Amino acid sequence: MSEPAFPEGAGQRVLLTAFEPFDGAALNASWEVARRFADRTIRGATVVPWRLPVVFGEAIAELDRALAATAAHLVIALGEARGRAAVSLERVAINVDDARIPDNAGSRPIDRPVVAGGPAAYWTGLPIKAIAARLRDEGIPAEISQTAGTFVCNHVFYALCQRQAEGARTMRGGFIHLPALPEQQPQPVLPLAVSLRAVALAIEVSLARRQDMVAAGGALA
Repeated sequence: MSEPAFPEGAGQRVLLTAFEPFDGAALNASWEVARRFADRTIRGATVVPWRLPVVFGEAIAELDRALAATAAHLVIALGEARGRAAVSLERVAINVDDARIPDNAGSRPIDRPVVAGGPAAYWTGLPIKAIAARLRDEGIPAEISQTAGTFVCNHVFYALCQRQAEGARTMRGGFIHLPALPEQQPQPVLPLAVSLRAVALAIEVSLARRQDMVAAGGALA
């Protein structure tokens, strides 16, 4: 049973973060999706897209600026997951930066905590299983993901969860990875229109309920 999360039509705000291109790419699927939500309203809440740099440290600083500017009640951070064929709803953020490639400033931290002395991990604040079920009902490939990686996506995800845990109790948030777009072939891709619909549904479900549904979403390995 769903539980209303926020009153509709009361000036609520949804912050939708996404990333700039990285690793030599011309575009980032997450920002191509997020930027198209500018001036959109979903369930009475205004959606505010915000682009983050793919730079360790700077991405968190920009996230903090976005949180302060929007006073958002719901935050959905988007990232691009090249090689994944489904919308990946991230379950857990871990306290480690371990970069396989340099970020856009040339930094490549290895085995470094996102936050020194912070908890090993945080759980998402999104109803990810309910979102996955809704996406699948509409024929959109969706999965519960057990890892957001150890690059800048997880870096931002962890920081977002920490801010939620340490005081911004009226704010809920989490992270969703989107597949690449068709123009980024060859690799598994998802059309822009499908990713747009997936994110809109994720926002709808997150605004409609606080508690997640009980459903299998684990992995054998």
